[in-house]
Amino acid sequence: MKTRIGFGYDVHRLDDGHHLIIGGIQIPSDKGAVGHSDADVLIHAICDALLGAANLGDIGHHFSDQSAEFKNIDSSILLKRVDKLLKEKHYTIGNIDSTVCLQSPKLASFIPLMKEKLASVLGIDTDDVSV
Repeated sequence: MKTRIGFGYDVHRLDDGHHLIIGGIQIPSDKGAVGHSDADVLIHAICDALLGAANLGDIGHHFSDQSAEFKNIDSSILLKRVDKLLKEKHYTIGNIDSTVCLQSPKLASFIPLMKEKLASVLGIDTDDVSV
């Protein structure tokens, strides 16, 4: 089977009155990400990378921000649906390498939890997930 590599990128504005969810983990913060779903930038970028690698479009194509179905949805659910799409096309995930750009709050102590969450949703080993 040939190896395919995807690249995903996502940005959300931070504002008061919102939760900050990154990699499926709620991060204590004075500000949170604003979006139609839970605005989890890490999961959104991973979804785009996986969909792109499989030539299946992007996250907006599959989960429109105009749809009430996805309003405030847990992005882990979207990631699980992307995994199902990949499996239907007989793709498997070799590994995930991801980067979060954020000045504050610091994320280092949450990375092990993020890796566990992402690996669990995708049914892969935590050693195959890098954040």
